[in-house]
Amino acid sequence: MRNPKDFWTGIIYITFGLGAVIIARDYGMGIALKMGPGYFPTILGFLLIVIGIISLARSFIQPGSPIGSFALKGLLLIVASTLLVGFIIRGAGVAIALPILLVISGSASIHFRWWPTLALAAGLTLFCVVVFLKGLGVPLPVLGSWFGG
Repeated sequence: MRNPKDFWTGIIYITFGLGAVIIARDYGMGIALKMGPGYFPTILGFLLIVIGIISLARSFIQPGSPIGSFALKGLLLIVASTLLVGFIIRGAGVAIALPILLVISGSASIHFRWWPTLALAAGLTLFCVVVFLKGLGVPLPVLGSWFGG
């Protein structure tokens, strides 16, 4: 192995791809014109597997740098923000939960700055409310019951 980053990236892609294919095998496939619930996860899983195989093969061909230190703080902040949003999104609503997710997970970066993060949170929240909640009708509240929604 000449490139540990590509090697482990390939392993991760293959693992997630296999997981998607295995989980989706119990769902109906359908056809391209009339997709069943298992169609997209299966196709996406196979694409991830192909990308993983390419990355794995590349790890034995091209030299690369070793894997650096593990960013435990970043991992914990991103996982914690995702879990927090999962717990509060129905009660708080998308307009509250999504900015919380973005600010907490954004603070995991070494390049974190308040104003760009808050501007990004406002823009993404507005976009998600307009596109997903209003446009596509995703059944989540804009403001949850905790805030009178």
